[in-house]
Amino acid sequence: MTLDDLDKKGLINYRINQAKSLEKDIDSLIAIGSYSSAVNRIYYGMFYMLLALALHNGFETSKHQQLIDWFNRNYIHAGIFGKAYGEYLKKAYENRLQGDYDVFTVFTLDEVTIMKVEYLIFCKQIEDFLSNQV
Repeated sequence: MTLDDLDKKGLINYRINQAKSLEKDIDSLIAIGSYSSAVNRIYYGMFYMLLALALHNGFETSKHQQLIDWFNRNYIHAGIFGKAYGEYLKKAYENRLQGDYDVFTVFTLDEVTIMKVEYLIFCKQIEDFLSNQV
C-alpha cells in the first residue's frame, strides 16, 4: 500500500465519519423543531457519504449535481444499488434546496423523520458497500 493509498483511505474514512456524525446534529435539530436545518444536515450526510464512494472510485468533484449524476449513472442505472437509493438522494437534494433557498418552506416532523430514516439507510448501504471493497 502506497502513501497515496493510505491518504485516500484516510480521506474516505473521514468522509464516512463526517456523514455518520451528523446523526446527533439531526436529532438535536429535530428536537428543537428546526426542521429545515435538519433537512440540510440530512442531505449533507448523504453528500459526504457519496464523496467517500466517489473517492473510492477515483472520481472527484465539488459540484453537487455532478456527483449525484455520477452516482445515478454508475450505481443506480448499473443496478448496484436499488432505485430507492437514487430517490432518497434526489428527495434530500431537492428538499435541501427548497429549505435553503425558497422564500417560505415548512417541513413537518413526520416528513423530517422519514427523511432521517432514508439518510440512515442510504449511509449504511454505502458504508457496507465500501467496507466490502478490497
